[in-house]
Amino acid sequence: MTDYAFRLLNVFATNDSAFSGNQLCVFEDARGLDDAVMLQLAAQFNLSETTFILPSEQADARVRIFTPGYEMKFAGHPTLGTAQVVRDLLGTGDALTLEFKAGVVPVTAQGDAWTFTAPCPNGVGTAAPALGRAEIASLVGLNEDDLLGDPIWIDTGADQLLVPLRSVDAVRRALPDSSQLDRWQESSLGRKTTYLFAFDEGAVEAGRQVVEARYFFAKAGGGVDEDAATGSACANLGGWLQAQGRALPASLMVRQGAQIGRPSRLLLDVSADGRIQVGGRALDIGRGVITL
Repeated sequence: MTDYAFRLLNVFATNDSAFSGNQLCVFEDARGLDDAVMLQLAAQFNLSETTFILPSEQADARVRIFTPGYEMKFAGHPTLGTAQVVRDLLGTGDALTLEFKAGVVPVTAQGDAWTFTAPCPNGVGTAAPALGRAEIASLVGLNEDDLLGDPIWIDTGADQLLVPLRSVDAVRRALPDSSQLDRWQESSLGRKTTYLFAFDEGAVEAGRQVVEARYFFAKAGGGVDEDAATGSACANLGGWLQAQGRALPASLMVRQGAQIGRPSRLLLDVSADGRIQVGGRALDIGRGVITL
């Protein structure tokens, strides 16, 4: 029997609650665990993602990311939460690199506030969706008039369907119909996801334009679930700004998760040269051991 230590964190947490942000489980040393067991452990914890730290020849650590149903090549909140654990385990300081299937990602910190740079060395990937505007709107319980512009697939590390909306109210009214999941288009990784967002016109926090966002995805066992905070989709929002020719540099505060009782705050910065960075707080709230 072998003991495997893990930590529980909340990532993209707000300043006023320990029970905000997106939940994450991080296994400190995954040597000896095969893919099937990693997937079973992710299903056991049943969080949106569980990560496993391994040695790397290219970075400070190699990271595997699993949902309860499949492995991901990159994801935002697992990057930041895992970075905090790696810093504590290895004493790397506030600048380190993590190796993912999507590539090596640099991560920096100021205290418990972490920032990653999106892994898109070849630029932002874009693709038109197979479905029309009206049909995409209807799949999330909205009308075509609620859309600010055309939905588009964006890839800055993990491709997702981005749907810009005219108002924060439209974001909050969205209600995907799980019975229509067969009509959702899959990503290049075979995932069905939708990221809805709207600019909260006139709202500014800490000098940042405020954006309201929600992220829906098809669960492995069927049905639609909602994510509390989605760093990879936030990075794709940075890619959307570039694809739309929006003025750069840009600094945004993305609010997400309130509708499911997990209010989250994500900081998005896109530099004039197109570098995309996403940041937020990572709170270590518990530790334990699994014996296998």
